[in-house]
Amino acid sequence: MAKENDFQPPEEKATSAGQRDVNRRLKYISLAVLVVQNASLILNIRYVRTLPGDHFYATSAVVMAELLKVLTCLLIILLQKKFNVKEMVRLLLDAIVFQYKDTLKLAVPSLIYTLQNNLQYVAISNLPAATFQVTYQLKILTTALFSVLMLKKSLSRVQWISLLLLFAGVAIVQVQQEGNKESSVSSSFKQNYMVGLFAVVISCLSSGFAGVYFEKILKGSSASVWVRNVQLGIFGMALGMLALWWNDGDAIAERGFLFGYTNMVWCVIFNQAFGGLLVAVVVKYADNILKGFATSFSIIVSTVLSIYLFGFHIDLLFTAGAGLVIGAVYMYSLPRPAGPSSTSSSSSSSSSLSSRTDRGGEMEKFLPKCGGKRKGS
Repeated sequence: MAKENDFQPPEEKATSAGQRDVNRRLKYISLAVLVVQNASLILNIRYVRTLPGDHFYATSAVVMAELLKVLTCLLIILLQKKFNVKEMVRLLLDAIVFQYKDTLKLAVPSLIYTLQNNLQYVAISNLPAATFQVTYQLKILTTALFSVLMLKKSLSRVQWISLLLLFAGVAIVQVQQEGNKESSVSSSFKQNYMVGLFAVVISCLSSGFAGVYFEKILKGSSASVWVRNVQLGIFGMALGMLALWWNDGDAIAERGFLFGYTNMVWCVIFNQAFGGLLVAVVVKYADNILKGFATSFSIIVSTVLSIYLFGFHIDLLFTAGAGLVIGAVYMYSLPRPAGPSSTSSSSSSSSSLSSRTDRGGEMEKFLPKCGGKRKGS
């Protein structure tokens, strides 16, 4: 039986082939962007938090990142409204003020995200970058469990096995890391491994709950994801300022809000503020397998660079634990076998693992159209 493509004119065939080539290039670019974003943020935070001398206040960095994120989302909304300021103001007033009940619902995930962002600084300040990168993948486990409990979603047998392997891999890494310290920074920066471990575990729990809760809110609303991020950012800045006043108020009043800000610190803040929005753009061209591969590859990149930058030591136990985590992340991202009931539940369970900035469907209006339908979409 002749294929439909056999009856296409030569011009259309050439166009389709060109679009497939563009899609392929965009996938590789997406992979590179995801790996760089995942690895660079952790390595940059680790670097600036372990330098000798006075450090910037993490609470101020969290507030600054939220401010930049809100401004970026406002700019995107303005672009959607074709620079009609009145329409944008009307939209924001309706979504934020007049529908105040929906706005108040976002206070819960915003509080958790603010807590999570502050805990990440605490965790990375006390854990080697590679250890944090491996342990932080527990957020996949917590998000999956909260999705099952709160959204009644189902996981495939392979996904359950991958979650068990993930937990086992993280546990092996913790056994290996107990008592080990990075030789290059142990004398210049006071670290507490148990504090860092507690911070990353709480961060993973908060990430899983907040992500699923935010998804539940999005499903029950027609508001733009960028408007939702503005609402989250407003609460985030308010709660971040409260945490800043409570933890570092006197010191910041004496030294200033921007004390300790260097070029590298600004890189960390911009990465936090725009990294998630950048991921929202490239995810359009990256399927779940590619995202899982990017996460796995970023663990390898963080580990290798930690050896050269921070004097991190790896042994057989760490290699085995990290290998289990990398394999588990990749296994979890694999698509389910085709079936009447598995298709919908597979797509929904994988979508819950995206963070609040991964939900960038609205960004498609500003992206080039690609004709080839990508695998897994």
